[in-house]
Amino acid sequence: MWYAITGHDNPASLELRHANRPAHLARLHELRDQGRLLLAGPFPAIDAEDPGPAGFTGSLIVAEFSDIAAARIWANADPYLEAGVYRDVEIRPLRKVLP
Repeated sequence: MWYAITGHDNPASLELRHANRPAHLARLHELRDQGRLLLAGPFPAIDAEDPGPAGFTGSLIVAEFSDIAAARIWANADPYLEAGVYRDVEIRPLRKVLP
């Protein structure tokens, strides 16, 4: 099943985000290589492709897991959560309809 994983950033976490981005992306590349990643990306804090120093407010990952417990285990090991970029993570099942 697909799960929407939403990480909510702590204030002023842009430097932490940059420092931990390679490890965060490596885990997403693993999901992609396994054919389990539908999409992933950050939420800019302002209406701009590159928000610059305004940074981001969080991220969305939509990926396939066997169940919500597996999704939670994966999300709880995210370098962004461990480093304090995310203040919390929300995980919800998603039924993909389109496309």
